[in-house]
This record gives sequence, structure tokens and C-alpha cells, in this order.
Amino acid sequence: SWTDDLYLWYREVPALDPAKYPNPVDYFDQLKTPLKTATGKDKDQFHFSMSTADWQALSQTGVQAGYGVSWALLARTPPRQAVAAYNEPNSPAAANLVTRGVEVLTVDGVDLVNASDQASVDKLNAGLFPAKTGEAHTFTVRDPGGATRPVTMTSQNVTSAPVQSVAALDTPTGKVGYMLFNDHLATAEKALIDAVNQLKSAAITDLVLDIRYNGGGYLAIADELAFMIAGPARTSGKTFERLTFNDKHPTTDPVTGQALTPVPFYTQSVGLSVNAGNPLPTLGLGRVFVLTGSSTCSASESILNGLSGVDVEVIQIGATTCGKPYGFYPQDKCGTTYFSIQFQGVNAKGFGDYADGFTPGATTPGSFAGCQVTDDFNFALGNPQEPRLAAALAWRTSPTCAAGPAKALVSSGLRGEGKVFKSPWQENRIVLR
Repeated sequence: SWTDDLYLWYREVPALDPAKYPNPVDYFDQLKTPLKTATGKDKDQFHFSMSTADWQALSQTGVQAGYGVSWALLARTPPRQAVAAYNEPNSPAAANLVTRGVEVLTVDGVDLVNASDQASVDKLNAGLFPAKTGEAHTFTVRDPGGATRPVTMTSQNVTSAPVQSVAALDTPTGKVGYMLFNDHLATAEKALIDAVNQLKSAAITDLVLDIRYNGGGYLAIADELAFMIAGPARTSGKTFERLTFNDKHPTTDPVTGQALTPVPFYTQSVGLSVNAGNPLPTLGLGRVFVLTGSSTCSASESILNGLSGVDVEVIQIGATTCGKPYGFYPQDKCGTTYFSIQFQGVNAKGFGDYADGFTPGATTPGSFAGCQVTDDFNFALGNPQEPRLAAALAWRTSPTCAAGPAKALVSSGLRGEGKVFKSPWQENRIVLR
């Protein structure tokens, strides 16, 4: 009845006998649309549940069990290739120098590249993605310079730093701000405010926002950041995002009971990790360069779409985003929190049709100018020679994808659009009640 009332595509859910599913989680897993998008993807790729305790720990504090490294799987079948995309400060990964570009060769003695039997694959997954704290696993890794070495890491509760590598880059045409924004966690509110204040003090003239690995989270964080980028002149009285529910609820939010009204650009902090009501700092930029990848999803896509809705020029560099203009209110029941798609978001111009993602330089409605540039793990994030950042910097003086520093770089085989695995919560659009 909950799904039938609130699910965005409730008419498409198959009729199932709940008696055949003694475990309510198993029953919930089936309560979604089986339809596909125009490109053949599942229409609903985002249906999941998780322990309420785990969800609260991650969403509120950024704490989860692991090594503090986000792995990018460049090839998920033999010959496999897994490489560190980035790590968290003060984590087991950082202590063992498992930084961007470190490639995994073996896990607990199992050859990652060629293992084929299920037992070996299970061992690889268990080592790469520990389920709880206190798990010790041994890896053979290859450093960016080519040397191999053994590494043993023990999983622990790691606190994520959602905003990293904030810097003002000197260029012949002025200072360019750069920030790596990885998760819309509650703690990101303070981190983003601090980053914007830092870049504002540096008097930047352009901004490169790197969200290639940002799967989403709290929509309010995306709203705040969009306002801080654009400033009050471009956003005053404008809609950041308007939520639409299924046809049973055309005028009222069925979860809060409030009338459906457009979500404005937040000009003050909402109170996730700083006191509510503080004026947000702003950069007042008329354009922004956004670095994206296949892991750029949901609340992250709202930043692009929301800014575009108020005519801030968005230049997209990288790869097609995941395509999730949808979101939900989390619902706890007996220690499990359920996440079922309940609404779609559209910007101030009424656009929200990007279920197949935003592709740089595409000509489809709602797309953005820019370049498709492969992720290259041979360069640190924030390094002006890193191909996606290099392409953004080159665009400032020559808005083209045909040339520029990124095309001339020589690199090893650590290139490609890898899947970066995170908690499902970190790949979504979450609305506060």
C-alpha cells in the first residue's frame, strides 16, 4: 500500500503475492517498475534498502566501514583492472599510500586480473569491499611509477571528507578555483561554505567543480552550492528545483502533507553541519566548469540542471552522468530504511528529462557545451595536467575539444570510465522532511 500510494511509477509495479516473500526486504526489492529507458537501462536503477543504523551513521557523519579508498573498476570481467580513484585523509588507505593511480593486482593471494571461479571472485569482493570493521586483507599493488609492493589494510570506521583539494590555480587570464566535491553528506555543508570562502578570498574569476565521483545525497546541499556559485542576482526569486509526484498527488507533498511549491535557491544554511540561518557566501559567477563521470548522479546532476535553469552557463567536461532526476524520502521500518522513488525534479525552466544522463557537448534538449574526456588515473585530482581539468582550463581561452593539453598527454593504461562503488545512499537525491 505504501508503494501503491507513493511510488512514482506505481501503475507499472507487477502484482505480486506478498505471502511468497516472508522477508519484507525481499518483497520490497520486487516492488519497482520493470520497464527500460530509451537506451535500454532499467528505468528504476535506484531501488534499495539498508540498515537504519548504517544509514544514519553515513548520512549524518560520513562514517562507514572500509579502508578509506574509492576503487574505480576499469574492467569488471577478466582481464579485470581496479585502481584507486581517491582516498580519505587519515584513513588506512592514506597511511599505506594507496593514493590515486595505485592499481590492485592481487587480493588475499587471488589474481584480480584473471580469476574466474566464483570462490575467487567472492574473495576479491570481500577484500576490496569489507563488510565490517576489523577485517584485515592483503593486496599486491602497483604504484604509478611501476613498482609493486604488498599492502595489508584493516577496515575501520572511516570519516569521509566530502570536499577536498580546494585551490586557486594561477593562469595567464586570472585565478581559477578548483574543488573536488565527492558526496552530498551533512558534513559537506560546512566544508562547502569553507571552500567558497577560501576561493572568494582568492578572487577567482572562474570555477572548476569536480563532481566526477559524486553520486549525490542531500538535495539541500546541492541547492546551497548552486546558490553559492551563482549568487543572489541570478537566483533571486527563482526556482532551484520543483518536485513532482505521481498523479495521485498533483498538488500536495504526500509525505509532509504540505502544498507543493517550488524549492527556491537557499540563501542561508539549512543546519546540516552549521547553524541554520547563516547567510551563505557567494561567488557570483555567470558560468561554471563541471567535471563529470558515470558516477556523477542525482543530487549532483541537480547542480548542473538547477544552474542551467537560471541561465548560468555550464561547461561540462568528462563523461555522461548516471541519469537520475528522481528522489525519495527515506522511510524507516523496524530497523530497515527503505528508499523507493517518489518524485522527479525539474528546474526553473521545467526541464528534468535526463534519465539517460547529461553528455558533454550533446545537442539534445537540456545538454551542455563541453568535451568528452577520458578519466586518467596517472594524474592527481587538482593537478592542472589532469586531462579533465586541463581541458576545462584550455576551454577558457579556446572553447573547443579538438586540441589542448589533454590531447597531447602520454599515459599508461590507467585510463577509462571506471565504475566507482559507493553505498546506494551516496548515489541518490534525498529530501529532508
